[in-house]
Amino acid sequence: LKYATEVNKATSGSLVLMDVITGEILAMVNTPSYNPNNREQYESFRARNRAVTDTYEPGSTVKPIVAMSALEHGVMNWKEIMDTRPFSIGGKVVTDSHKMGSAGLYDILKYSSNIGMAHIALRMQPQWITSKLEEFGLGQDSGTGLTGESSGMIPMRSRWSNIELATLGFGYGLRVTPLQLTAAYAALANKGVRKPVSILKVTQPPKGEVVIAPEIAEQVIHALESVVEEGGTGGKAAVPGYRVAGKTGTAKVATAGGYGKDYVGTFVGFAPVSNPRFVMAVIINEPKAGTYYGGSVAGPTFAEVMSSALQLYNVPPDALPDPKEELNT
Repeated sequence: LKYATEVNKATSGSLVLMDVITGEILAMVNTPSYNPNNREQYESFRARNRAVTDTYEPGSTVKPIVAMSALEHGVMNWKEIMDTRPFSIGGKVVTDSHKMGSAGLYDILKYSSNIGMAHIALRMQPQWITSKLEEFGLGQDSGTGLTGESSGMIPMRSRWSNIELATLGFGYGLRVTPLQLTAAYAALANKGVRKPVSILKVTQPPKGEVVIAPEIAEQVIHALESVVEEGGTGGKAAVPGYRVAGKTGTAKVATAGGYGKDYVGTFVGFAPVSNPRFVMAVIINEPKAGTYYGGSVAGPTFAEVMSSALQLYNVPPDALPDPKEELNT
């Protein structure tokens, strides 16, 4: 993580690694940091546990949760093809970094289309989105009891403008912590079962609560696996020998009165897809070395740390599909 923040000339970085099955936090690191044995380096910003104290707009990393809510309410299906050309709303133009004239939900997630997600959000009641985000633990205290933890913020309005609803569809207007984001993806990896987060060792895996139907979760996981394949926005997060599902996020940093020129680059995902064991979020704040996309700045760190974790815990690689089954299908 330190290397990634230095190479990308970023102001800071955070990484959270969780066990999908138990909800245990296995690693939580921030940079810049300091050595508690050497008080000479002590400065408050170095001692802060940014993974729980700092909030940011998660951008595209919430698209899968919005998509799951849309599927649950029947306003979208996997077969529909949507117009993904730039369009104007409330005096602002919604654009994409990957230009596509039209796309289905699978490609909207794979190539992270803001336009596609804006159209989907505009078909929904705002409460459908905000309540689903909360069910996945965003904007909620994680219950770890860690000092200085922020609960983040999910917007609650009596009236929503179209631009507010459209931008909520691709992750603007809310604030989350790196820990919350990791835990939300752990619920997805668990086929829609959200487990309590723990910083202590768990003797028995907790039961958890169902936050989305398992078949919807599996469909979205399938789409998120394509994000890490060649051509997807998260290709640099691939781990050799393992199937990885995840999502990139690139969000502008909010400043007084709007947005500045800086970005937050994120990659969050889990592996192995056939039997998820670990989930991890990597957040790189304000990279200034030329590239700022989440897949480029956070993806390589995810790949390296996830690869080490899977090997340390002797997690077997994903079983290859049975060729006989492939022939039958």
